[in-house]
Amino acid sequence: MNSSMENASSGRVGVCLLTMGEPETEAEVRPYLRQLLSDPDLVPFPVPLLQPVFAAAVSAFSGGRLRRALKAIGGGSPLVRLTLRQARALEASLKEDGDFKVYPVMRYGKPSARDAVRQMKSDGVRRVVAVPLYPQFCRATTGSSLKDLDAAMKAEAFDAPVSHTGSWPDHPGYICALCGIVMEALDKAPQERRHLLFCGHGIPLSIVEKKDPYPSEIEKTVSSVRRVFPKLPSSLAWQGKTGRGAWLEPSAESEVRRLAGLRVKTLLVLPVSFVSDHSETLWELDLSLKAAALEAGITTFLRVPALNDAPTFTATLRDLTLSVLS
Repeated sequence: MNSSMENASSGRVGVCLLTMGEPETEAEVRPYLRQLLSDPDLVPFPVPLLQPVFAAAVSAFSGGRLRRALKAIGGGSPLVRLTLRQARALEASLKEDGDFKVYPVMRYGKPSARDAVRQMKSDGVRRVVAVPLYPQFCRATTGSSLKDLDAAMKAEAFDAPVSHTGSWPDHPGYICALCGIVMEALDKAPQERRHLLFCGHGIPLSIVEKKDPYPSEIEKTVSSVRRVFPKLPSSLAWQGKTGRGAWLEPSAESEVRRLAGLRVKTLLVLPVSFVSDHSETLWELDLSLKAAALEAGITTFLRVPALNDAPTFTATLRDLTLSVLS
């Protein structure tokens, strides 16, 4: 028996897949935004005591962009459903390694960290492994989700030991999975003037200035994939900007226009911050960015699929989980 199985055999292990969450219906938009805007790690607020008031007020009158996005992709986000599929696939892959139960955990929305903790207590979990579904660490995402899980453990008086995988921007299994889906997309793509556009989710420069490692971790992912496709022209751009402040640049829209000006005809877009489809892949990339690309003169736009519950990605999650226990 290897060391990871020995550790797992000491009792049931609860594996928490941590991700952002997104509304499954339009009715969930307001409470989702209220919770999101109440998070000081994601939305720093100058007067912390007033942040709940701010969140309640803004969520009551905003959300139009998110509602439009959800409507355009069928009325709701598939993120929760896809994370549940990832959890089931991971649990099945761990059957021979010990007694594991896998729980999807949304930072905003349901199932929440407290939902997962209550279920772990009921299931007799003896040890917890947190696996952030954010390949690259950012205090506003990974950091916030880990804090949320810790707070839920304390609130529910659940004292099982917790370990987490850390970030995994250049994990060999993750890079192999990404390169596999890029290769599949290349097989379908016309040969004419091809370009691979890496899309990372942008963050405000105010976060970058606090020495957040996120941009450098994105670069680790991008560099690792580039080494596999050295002859394929590529560049990195950022999506998802909200608000008026300065964010990482270039934006995906401006980069698409630049590439069209260079007479790129076949554009493959690889989202590197997300492992599951949701509004920012299905709407922001598949619909909005594609329309901008075609209008600018690019003739073929192919968005590389998210990993979702692909077997290669499930194998990566299994390896990450077991590495914590070894």
